[in-house]
Amino acid sequence: MPKKTAKTPDTPKQYFIEEQKITDTLEWNYMPYAMSVIVSRAIPEIDGFKPSHRKLLYTMFKMNLLKGDRTKSSNVVGQTMKLNPHGDSAIYETLVRLTEGNGALLLPFVDSKGNFGKQYSRDMAYAAPRYTEVKLASVCQEIFADIDKNTVTFVDNYDGSMKEPLLLPTTFPNILVNPNLGIAVGMASSICSFNLKEVCKTTIQLLKNENADILSTLHAPDFPTGGQLIYNENELKRIYETGRGNVKVRAKYRHDEKNNCIEIYEIPYTTNIEAIMDKIFAVVKSGKIRDITDVRDETDLNGLKITIDVKRNTKADLLMHRLYQMTPLSDTFNCNFNILIDSKPMTLGVRSILKYWIDFRIGSIKNQLEFDITKKSEKYHLLIGLSKILMDIDKAISIIRHTEKEDMVVPNLMNEFSIDEKQSEYIAEIKLRNINKEYILKRTEELDTLKQEIQNLKDILNSEQKIKDVIASQLKQVIKKYGQDRKTEIISEDDIEEIPEHAFIENYGIRLFLTEQNYFKKISLVSLRSAGEQKLKEDDKIIFEIETTNKADILLFSNKQNLYKLKANDVTDTKASSFGEYLFNVLGMEQDEKIIYMTTTYDYSGFMVFFFDNGKAVKVQLASYATKTNRKKIINAYSNKANILFMKKLEEDTDFVLIRDADKALLFHTSLLPLTASKNGGGIQVYKLKKYSCVTNVFEKEIFVSDDVEYYRTQQIPTTGHFMQVVDKQNNSIV
Repeated sequence: MPKKTAKTPDTPKQYFIEEQKITDTLEWNYMPYAMSVIVSRAIPEIDGFKPSHRKLLYTMFKMNLLKGDRTKSSNVVGQTMKLNPHGDSAIYETLVRLTEGNGALLLPFVDSKGNFGKQYSRDMAYAAPRYTEVKLASVCQEIFADIDKNTVTFVDNYDGSMKEPLLLPTTFPNILVNPNLGIAVGMASSICSFNLKEVCKTTIQLLKNENADILSTLHAPDFPTGGQLIYNENELKRIYETGRGNVKVRAKYRHDEKNNCIEIYEIPYTTNIEAIMDKIFAVVKSGKIRDITDVRDETDLNGLKITIDVKRNTKADLLMHRLYQMTPLSDTFNCNFNILIDSKPMTLGVRSILKYWIDFRIGSIKNQLEFDITKKSEKYHLLIGLSKILMDIDKAISIIRHTEKEDMVVPNLMNEFSIDEKQSEYIAEIKLRNINKEYILKRTEELDTLKQEIQNLKDILNSEQKIKDVIASQLKQVIKKYGQDRKTEIISEDDIEEIPEHAFIENYGIRLFLTEQNYFKKISLVSLRSAGEQKLKEDDKIIFEIETTNKADILLFSNKQNLYKLKANDVTDTKASSFGEYLFNVLGMEQDEKIIYMTTTYDYSGFMVFFFDNGKAVKVQLASYATKTNRKKIINAYSNKANILFMKKLEEDTDFVLIRDADKALLFHTSLLPLTASKNGGGIQVYKLKKYSCVTNVFEKEIFVSDDVEYYRTQQIPTTGHFMQVVDKQNNSIV
């Protein structure tokens, strides 16, 4: 019996770890993916198409949908998967964008029937492909012109089962005619659309003179959804030369005075109905716009329409200017003309794009000419052989009839008539009924015409200028067949009236309340008339109450030397029955910060006076607190070198009474203080103070109770003041 041995523990597995540079890993794994996305998916090429567009349209072309009847979209989607294996939903989304029904393109490529949604609507979903029908639009005749004449290069599809074109031989610069957006890896493309007639005319002009002023013919971008383009010549020049820049577009509207509403019927290409309505609802709810009573989407088969109901006597132009500022009714198209040239991404201006397109088109036409020359030359060669048997047709028939073997017919004809194999094959294949003098004479009459045609084609092929003339002629035909008027209206920046911000604000009387515990209320005077007692928190009280209008700026000074600024129209109206807004949350104040003074202004005229317990005072121009930007907080709004006792906004100089240590008083006029623009200056000494003494109270002259207040008057500062009368102490509760 074998002896039992102790079981050895399992040997731990050994793992091999190799360090790699992150740059090498990126190069091996990430870079091929990134380049695939850039070259094969997201960035358009010089023909104006991304690969997904090109594969789809070519599939429809091969399905004879250029001249045939419409077919179900699902049929097209299924056939396209032979070239594009990325899934049916992605293919159908591509198809939807290319349709006339969707309205995303200035020049749609697909004639559609059914619901394809709308580019200007986020929520209007397109129908399933089994319900919709499509065919190629007539303009696709220009997209596929002479594609069967070797105008472009063909390559194998993904599984090598069929061929597909690398580019489409479009006879016009489609790259600029339709908008094209794409996000790749590390780059994006955003190409706005231009009017077809303007693009073609500009290209014709550049064919004649490559330094031509393209701005004179290509006036501005043109978008499928229309609207108004705000013309900025310098910005357009930058886009035309560099391919980068911004184009501002805004909605078009009409005012229906009878029904008190505004109808918006064209919107910027970059937005949609739902985004616009959501933003309008938001600004109305926030109280920033009060003239709108309702907003409805009334889009129907007649087209887009957003209806805005307004209050009676509302100034429509003023309201729309406000909406342009606060909603996507005015939006910006950011241009970034990234395209692929020979599979290399490049950022090009309009002039450069058209130059590359012309070069591409010249190459396509050269390929077509070479194809036609080859075909006509082959035919000419065959007819030359046919002409050689014209003088002795009987001999040719006799050779064919008396040749014993079929494969000797061609060699015998070659020997007897001194013709080559192709010519002999052609003659041998002629039907018996056509071997007569009349038929042969008619065919050989084409020789002179063919010879002239071949020579003409060679002349064009050898002359770049003649090729350019052909391109120009084709462009003129495109204009004649498919040219349309601009959809986007051009308006100059200079024609847009600059309306000041305050003109948009609804002006009505309000009263502002500030409580000791930092609660703030804005109540309209209309609401205040019918209101009851002001609701306050327990142990709270109102410390400031100001009557002003909704166009005022509210200035709130804190005990931390900060100034907080609010626009009255930005503050929501409240009622007497509410506590109001808690300023700590509204202003983002510090933990132990309190508002100690509130005032309002319209134009920042006048000045602020500050009194400190060290006997100093300062007079600061209110304009020092005005800012060009809408800053809501200004630090160091007044000096922190001593304790603040009193502050007030004044329109003109006035008198104040200052009390020192409850025993002395002085009355002085603020004109004795110099006006300064420095907000946090220490100020001018008003009171001469002894050691350990300080100013304890500040009174406005009208508030200080005294039978002879002029007794305390001083004509110069600093001063020691006058001892207070006992009765004045008692009357003013000074202890």
